[in-house]
Amino acid sequence: MTITPAVTANLLALNAAHETETSPLMPATLQQLLASSWHLGLAGTDGQDGFLIALDDTSDHPGINFQWFKARLTRFVYIDRVIVSAAARGRGVARTLYDELFRRAAAEGVPMIGCEVNSDPPNPASDAFHERLGFAEVGRAALPGGTKLVRYLSRPTSNWPG
Repeated sequence: MTITPAVTANLLALNAAHETETSPLMPATLQQLLASSWHLGLAGTDGQDGFLIALDDTSDHPGINFQWFKARLTRFVYIDRVIVSAAARGRGVARTLYDELFRRAAAEGVPMIGCEVNSDPPNPASDAFHERLGFAEVGRAALPGGTKLVRYLSRPTSNWPG
């Protein structure tokens, strides 16, 4: 997939609108993340409705949450971030992005998908979404700087959909 300037602009804008739930993302960091990604899912024209970026266990991405999974699992895909625009919420966009990811992971023999969700500041919408899809908590951590607490979640790719 070619990452056009429009896609980059939409991903950065969506991320900026949701930094509390994810984290800040500068253009150079986005380019590095995309270069090391295993999967990029886009919703809407050029990703304007939402996106999902996932890394597999072979990535050299230095992110602390990704590294938490890498230290514990041998074969997995990690959802670095998934964001749906406010205008597209409630239309199944996140579910479609997850469907694409899970189908690809299962087809390629990846047994597990992992992600993290903030517990402080809380993200009840993400908690409810992941619970409906069958994700289970597998750990917790306080991120450096003391600004966030996260719950690590995982779900096998078998028996998808959730």
